[in-house]
Amino acid sequence: MAGRLNIVPLSDDVIARDRMVLASPRKVNLVAGLIRGMAVADALAALTFCKKAVARDVKNTLLSAIANAEVKGLDKDLLTVREAYVGKAVVLRRFMARAKGSGAPIRKKFSRLTVVLCESYEGGN
Repeated sequence: MAGRLNIVPLSDDVIARDRMVLASPRKVNLVAGLIRGMAVADALAALTFCKKAVARDVKNTLLSAIANAEVKGLDKDLLTVREAYVGKAVVLRRFMARAKGSGAPIRKKFSRLTVVLCESYEGGN
């Protein structure tokens, strides 16, 4: 299909996915773009002090990826965010009552977030 990312992880890559983030993909991508290419410690600091509400979900996914890396035996201090990308998920459709018996649609958009970590020997550069 057109538009689908086909990412092949390397042998030392670690992946964490969050499939149901209750925010639109556009909002999640703003925060995911903030941590792309960063060292893990810098990314955690940036997400901790980010004022966006979605930053909590992105931080939890990053912490899950770090835990996956520790299980795999990788060094936490050498990890770098190789990729952080967002895709569309389901859209809940609701209706809010309006005047004269009509209704207005409410679309609650969900997102899929994927964080890929790799071990970098240059100190995160």
